[in-house]
Amino acid sequence: MAEHPAYPVGLRLSGRRVVVLGGGQVAQRRLPALIAAGADIVLVSPGATPSVEAMADAGEITWVRRAYEDGDLAEAWYALIATSDPEANARASAEAERQRVWCVRSDDADQATAWTPATGHSEGVTVAVLTTHARGRDPRHTAAIRDAVVEGLRDGTLVAPHHRTRTAGVALVGGGPGDPDLITVRGRRLLAEADVVIADRLGPRDLLAELPPHVEVIDAAKIPYGRYMAQEAINNALIEHAKQGKAVVRLKGGDPYVFGRGMEEVQALADAGIPCTVVPGISSSISVPGAAGIPVTHRGVAHEFTVVSGHVAPDDERSLVDWPSLARLTGTLVVLMGVDKIGKIAETLVAHGKSPETPVALVQEGTTAAQRRVDATLATVAETVRAEDVKPPAVIVIGEVVRVGPAQPSA
Repeated sequence: MAEHPAYPVGLRLSGRRVVVLGGGQVAQRRLPALIAAGADIVLVSPGATPSVEAMADAGEITWVRRAYEDGDLAEAWYALIATSDPEANARASAEAERQRVWCVRSDDADQATAWTPATGHSEGVTVAVLTTHARGRDPRHTAAIRDAVVEGLRDGTLVAPHHRTRTAGVALVGGGPGDPDLITVRGRRLLAEADVVIADRLGPRDLLAELPPHVEVIDAAKIPYGRYMAQEAINNALIEHAKQGKAVVRLKGGDPYVFGRGMEEVQALADAGIPCTVVPGISSSISVPGAAGIPVTHRGVAHEFTVVSGHVAPDDERSLVDWPSLARLTGTLVVLMGVDKIGKIAETLVAHGKSPETPVALVQEGTTAAQRRVDATLATVAETVRAEDVKPPAVIVIGEVVRVGPAQPSA
């Protein structure tokens, strides 16, 4: 018989009976997609992995706890045959042929009536890759093609133009701590689709070089008139470009809502009637210490961590931080934007009960090629910052977790 390629098709299984024979690793991998498809799943197997058993306990599947018996595929639309018994698999496959049920066999794909493609998903698109002929099928090659296409869609290197009218709006994207690989998949995709990018100086700058020539990049750090007026000017720029029907990305460092004034921008856009998508980012308060070998929590050392802004000194009337209370906590204290105020911060913490010997680490330019870590104590940190010439941006970690990891060089 001549060999013909498989015919690709998408099965709509919502509410339809699907029978899975075998509760091992194959079923564990395949069941989540069948559950997501809304199938009415019956698992026939005397045993199951803990993960599959948890699906049954949660009511996501119906588990019949016995071996396969003839007739189990009655009224099924689709079957997955994956038991460890070759004879049972052959009998089930024969039943599927008689009942005209499309079935996949994990032990012998050539005897199956259907093949499972290597699938992946990106923003409402399902990528399914099949080898066209049975001879020479290489699942690893198929999966590699799938991964390449999905990764390209996710990171924006493979961009398919939108042929339908896009809704103008703004995406407020948290770019992470600085390393371009630490932006979220969704953030990178939106960046690749942007017409205009308004970028902070602390965002992942390397990503801007990858943008197509037609994308207008606005450096938010250079908008004039001081901090308050700069924010107002940024808000106006977002609104102006969005009203022109452009896809606008506001690229910020870290997470938009962690000392990033993101909500001010969201409120301004809402007042102007501009739709806004907020994409969370990896906050430097956790990622930068981690990149420097410091866990913000550690069993037996710290059961809590607190993140505070140090952009105003503890004795400044504008400060909203309760420094005396922080001094009494036993966990980790992470200070952002506090390099030039660290002397006063350390002095205040010690004055309210923190030990002068409490370890402190300053991580400058965290996650980037210029990253460096400087260690001190509350008693010595002010002088250490001056002597080592520590500059912003730097994340400051205060607490015993600084000593948990391997010994670090002083700079």
